[in-house]
Amino acid sequence: MTSAPRSARQLIFVLLAGVLCVCFIPAAHTARPPQQPTPPTPQDQDDVVRVSTDLVVVNATVTDRTGQFARGLKATDFRIFEDGAEQKISAFTAEETPFAAAILLDTSGSMESRLTLGRSAAIRFLDGLRDEDVAAVYNFDSKVEQLQDFSPGHDLPARAFGLKTKMVTALNDAVMRAAEDLGKRQEKRRAILILSDGGENASKVTSGKALDTALQAGVTVYAVNMSPEGGNRDLVATGILRNFTEKSGGRYIDVPGGQALRDAFGEIASELGRQYTIAYRPTNRAHDGKWRAIEIKLSKPELTARTRKGYKAPKGS
Repeated sequence: MTSAPRSARQLIFVLLAGVLCVCFIPAAHTARPPQQPTPPTPQDQDDVVRVSTDLVVVNATVTDRTGQFARGLKATDFRIFEDGAEQKISAFTAEETPFAAAILLDTSGSMESRLTLGRSAAIRFLDGLRDEDVAAVYNFDSKVEQLQDFSPGHDLPARAFGLKTKMVTALNDAVMRAAEDLGKRQEKRRAILILSDGGENASKVTSGKALDTALQAGVTVYAVNMSPEGGNRDLVATGILRNFTEKSGGRYIDVPGGQALRDAFGEIASELGRQYTIAYRPTNRAHDGKWRAIEIKLSKPELTARTRKGYKAPKGS
């Protein structure tokens, strides 16, 4: 084979040397394009909105002197105060809207003789729901378990009829779990119905923490004291149930059964559907974790508004 001319061989050598030089340039000296920030995902954007926007939503039940629901009120009929300072109402809803409810059935040892009555109470409450309302069912003893996710059904899940009572009661944990689940719902009107004798001896969280979670989620708590009426009723347990209801603007029902309970459930379902929903951005923007008292005043003195007593401000920046 005839060898390539000298000039051709020199050209090939120069080209190979150039390629080798490029391949072995240290990485530290290579030019890198500036990194662009990763665009936020929709979830990240939602988080930013939740953190940077302070909006307090209050559901109010308004009744007249006879206890009847007051209808047809307008935003101008309401004045809302936080720690005594009047707030500007930024949103107002008066129409009947769907609500989401969580039923908490106590299956602790102290409920052994009352469990059938508790199931009956749950069925009666579900019967009162409208087609557009949804409810979830939980039971609690040493732990909290969801028996049925939020659904429009009016039947108690079959699993509820096979429940057995256990020794201890995690009431606070049950309220906490239900409040967290309700906080993820799209319905603005949310409620927890507690069917319990009020005992508490096994929760990982305090009643204050559970209540704060419910208030932050805009949940109204209702409670039926399932313990037998009379002088032997546990006053401490009763106080726990009353505290949940009074602080959240709900109702405490002292009778565990009978026509009075059926009437009360009917009123609760009607109440949840007919509440007035008010939203405002507090003038106090401090994220100091302190309690903020809420008060509603009405233009008509013959009317009474029942709502939550306040909320804890978020803590941190």
